[in-house]
Amino acid sequence: MVNISVSELTEILEITPAEQNIMLVGKHGIGKSEILTDFFYAKGIRVVTLFLGQMSDPGDIIGLPLKDEATGRTLFLPPYWFPTDDKPIVLFLDELNRARPEVLQTIMDLALNRKLAGRSLPIGSRLISAVNDGEEYQLTDLDPALVSRFNVYAFSPTVVEWTEWANRQKIDSRVVDFIVAYPEWLDGGHEKVQIDTGLEKLPDRRAWVKVAKIVERMQEVGPLSIKILSGVVGVSAATKFVQFISSNNLLTGREVLTAFDACKARLSKYKTHELAAVNDSVLRYLDTCSSMSEADIDVLKNNLVAYFNFLKKGKSKESVAHFASIVRQGNYSQAYSFIFLNVPEVYRGLIEYVSEI
Repeated sequence: MVNISVSELTEILEITPAEQNIMLVGKHGIGKSEILTDFFYAKGIRVVTLFLGQMSDPGDIIGLPLKDEATGRTLFLPPYWFPTDDKPIVLFLDELNRARPEVLQTIMDLALNRKLAGRSLPIGSRLISAVNDGEEYQLTDLDPALVSRFNVYAFSPTVVEWTEWANRQKIDSRVVDFIVAYPEWLDGGHEKVQIDTGLEKLPDRRAWVKVAKIVERMQEVGPLSIKILSGVVGVSAATKFVQFISSNNLLTGREVLTAFDACKARLSKYKTHELAAVNDSVLRYLDTCSSMSEADIDVLKNNLVAYFNFLKKGKSKESVAHFASIVRQGNYSQAYSFIFLNVPEVYRGLIEYVSEI
């Protein structure tokens, strides 16, 4: 089974004919539903999500039976989601391999003929399913005949794609910086934490968004923070995260590049090693900004110029030399491209400092 990223999934959705079904295999909480909804919403196509693992019988899909008094035959009332305007939809069948066998039989006609209890979906409608993969799930074996109706891909968004998305969504920068520093914790970490109830709580992408919303409301980070966040991502990940943000209580690259004027007073009090850490954070943030809107890029450009001028006018020339040095090392290639293409005055300044190093 081939692995695909978010950008590759987008390309697949663009070029795959609507009559071909797609199946995405992956862990829960990696954004399958949200990515599909955003993609098709931009095209004006409604996405209907059905959680098959929650359905008890086929009636939840095909609708309630009704006797036709004229013919004496049984009809089925269309379910709430069925389109009545003849406009195509995307039917997203989530948790396909957690559905009951009798529900899966109903899906077969949908996958083959785009029909449900004799009622056809509008022309151009798509069928996309998602299945969970892993020993931690209670799964139903899928009939090979059903699987054969789908183009099957293992969906594995990259860490860079997640951080770019998180920055666009303005997820708390402490969470983003932690994942950049420790990418192995984005989808589970090193170990599982067994809870007395027999349940296991592990980090996933959905959980890190929850963490970001919680830490935004915290007045301070301490031992209680670990307990609170452990219920979201597990003890090991929560402990590692709290340790990380406790030892990195500096302004982040996103804060500097989106509101430099508000940060200037604090930056003026930083020592050389602290400014070096901010430099790294600034370049990390720039490295994930390629897909931002023009308006957001204009804000970044103006704040980057202001920050670079601040470094040049500062008491320690080492700070700007450090900034130039890490750009030259090539670890932040996207940031370098951003500066080269969008901020020529900063690029020229960097060249001058590089020549002196």
